Amino acid sequence: MSTPVTTETKPAPPVEKIKVKVDGREIEVPRTTPDPISGKPIPTTMIQACALINVDVPHYCYHPKLPVAGNCRMCLVEFGTPALGPDRKPILNQDGTPKIAKSPRPAIACATPISPGMEIYTNTPAVKQMREGVLEFLLINHPLDCPICDQAGECKLQEYSVDYGQSASRFVEPKVHKPKAVDLGPRIVLDDERCILCTRCIRFTKDIVGDDALGIVNRGSYNTLTAYPGKVFDNNYTLNTVDICPVGALTSKDFRFKMRVWFLKETKSVCTSCATGCNIIIGSREEKVYRYEPRQNDAVNACWMCDSGRLNYKWIGREDRLKDVQRQKEKSIWNAALNEISHKLKSAPVGSVAIIASARQANEELWLLSKLKAKFSALSDSVPRMAEGDKLLLNADRNPNTNGARLTGICFTEMGSTIPQIASGISSGKIKTLIVFGEDVTKHGLGPDLLGKLETLIVSDILPNATTRLAHYLLPGCAHAEKRGTFTNAKGRVQKFMKAVEPPGDARPEWEFLHELVFNVTGQDGFVTIEGLFNEMAKEVPAFKGLTWAGLGDSGATVPI
Repeated sequence: MSTPVTTETKPAPPVEKIKVKVDGREIEVPRTTPDPISGKPIPTTMIQACALINVDVPHYCYHPKLPVAGNCRMCLVEFGTPALGPDRKPILNQDGTPKIAKSPRPAIACATPISPGMEIYTNTPAVKQMREGVLEFLLINHPLDCPICDQAGECKLQEYSVDYGQSASRFVEPKVHKPKAVDLGPRIVLDDERCILCTRCIRFTKDIVGDDALGIVNRGSYNTLTAYPGKVFDNNYTLNTVDICPVGALTSKDFRFKMRVWFLKETKSVCTSCATGCNIIIGSREEKVYRYEPRQNDAVNACWMCDSGRLNYKWIGREDRLKDVQRQKEKSIWNAALNEISHKLKSAPVGSVAIIASARQANEELWLLSKLKAKFSALSDSVPRMAEGDKLLLNADRNPNTNGARLTGICFTEMGSTIPQIASGISSGKIKTLIVFGEDVTKHGLGPDLLGKLETLIVSDILPNATTRLAHYLLPGCAHAEKRGTFTNAKGRVQKFMKAVEPPGDARPEWEFLHELVFNVTGQDGFVTIEGLFNEMAKEVPAFKGLTWAGLGDSGATVPI
């Protein structure tokens, strides 16, 4: 009889920490931190130590997710290290503390590693003078047109000039004029006059995306950022350079001069363009969505997102949105339609109902539909959406909630494999009622002739299509930006999305009217809010056990898939 082999997981080695002082405050700092590109441990720097205790060190070229360049000099600080005697041992003060030898030269905090006993000074008169000097140099040739700059309100040069700069410049010479409104690519406009040569965009494009497309040409005051000669700046991550540009040099053609950023309401949400589930900020004003921006979540997308996902929002405000409840193709009201649907479902025999629910619906909505599935022993499925992915963030699965559909029981088998059975059931007359949420099933094997055999076709969607036009009952739903809920991404991370704008017309969040429908048909209640609904779902779905709406926080929680 063989002895079973057991493996024990070794605990991670303790993180080595060293003590340093920042502006007189002693802190313990990890000796090393992971490299943003390779993940290998590299020495912790001064700027990282300062960030741990929320001491702001102004910077332009430094970005925590990019390789260090150390070229802007804005993060200059003074520092000191323990003084050593001839025997290479620390010299002690009378009170027994190490004597600190202050360096005669400053250091750039972004590239200087910390050492035991180091003291960092970020607000001395000398540091203040250095910051003023760096800003003065940056503004020599920079156009002073903040009121008309598209980056106004989000510009670090503007902010640091107020916080750390001088009130007036000593330079009276004519400014060097560089190219303006350069068409850098299909989504990016470059204003070289505003560029401060921090090289963030160059490092992001080369080291994160792997597309060495940008560089700097000419010399001295005539340095300009440009794309490789004869080529345009075009990959699926170009708009991230707009986010990380600290000034108004790189701007998005989609958002350029559309809205002042201080008017925008910012809402935490999740991108629905693929199964990665990038965390985003929705910028909206007066019930209109103006832009998506990445929101940092190191467990999902760091602080990046793809261009295709970022620009996938305009359908939310389309003029042809479904806004009216329809009953037998006539305009109706919610109560009348839901009561009639409930009456029909109550009298439907077991096995006569089928459900096709989009994997773009929220976990809560799919779970409520699974209640109807259980009531009627219904066949159910979701439609797969597969396309080419990439090695960074774009997932080949274009559904944002494929795992949610599986975990809630809408499709236990391969997605799309049950649709032929549903079609066969309709054709034979066994299936008389079909419930469709968020899909145009005429494109997936259930043509108009087949749907015409149904006694009842209940459809909920956001935009009109061939299936909505055939529906006996049409229930207008909401985009994710118009409701709250959760998705489960490709790695099993359950994440919240929040409401940014109001839905048009009579459109309602699907979970709201599904809750009424489930209560009317099955008698199950107990969740009148999204928080209560999620918590109730978490009690019943094994994978979500132990989760609570409040416990998800802003970054979500990972479940087994």
